[in-house]
Amino acid sequence: MAKIVAINGSPRSGWNTDMLVDEAAKGAESNGAEVVKYDLYRLDKFTGCISCFGCKRDAHKGECVCKDGLKPVLDAIRDADGLIMGAPNYFGDLCAEFKLFYERLVFPYLTYNKENPCCNERRIPVLLIMTSNAPDTMYADVVENYRRVLSNFIGPTQTLVSGETMQVKDYSKFDWTFFDPQQRYERREKVFPSEKRKAFEMGAALLSRRSFF
Repeated sequence: MAKIVAINGSPRSGWNTDMLVDEAAKGAESNGAEVVKYDLYRLDKFTGCISCFGCKRDAHKGECVCKDGLKPVLDAIRDADGLIMGAPNYFGDLCAEFKLFYERLVFPYLTYNKENPCCNERRIPVLLIMTSNAPDTMYADVVENYRRVLSNFIGPTQTLVSGETMQVKDYSKFDWTFFDPQQRYERREKVFPSEKRKAFEMGAALLSRRSFF
């Protein structure tokens, strides 16, 4: 049975990012995959890359050797057939916890070798999901940069962006004049379900993309 690793990079269980990751995971399961899910904010303590360069030595080439809460996740991804991951946009980029994970995911495969810059010989399809309270297109360049790097080092990557998300159930508790609460409620009711369906469809199609590389 094919195995998919799903990563929730949001601190808020059951909210926008987590819901879309779960839908993508359900899509993968509908096509016969086994999905193992991790919540980054609920792992044991971990850091970003510590530049130990253990992943550049022949004995552990392409493998992060830093033994902390993230190590089992990275090991699972190395054995997986596909990767689903999502994170919210904070201040114009994906959140800090996700970026710690992202450094540790990608850097081990960078060889600093002109002839062969990537040592990953087991590439897998990737789905990256980003949520944001800004419009879908506001951070297109940010998402494209992640897509490009992930495609180069992990495997062919597709992206799904959900913008203008509903941040809280009751906006009346906050003095947030940036937002139109009614517009957020309506978008959650009318648009977000279609994004959940899209996440499901992309998750269901994830394994079929293995035949292209």
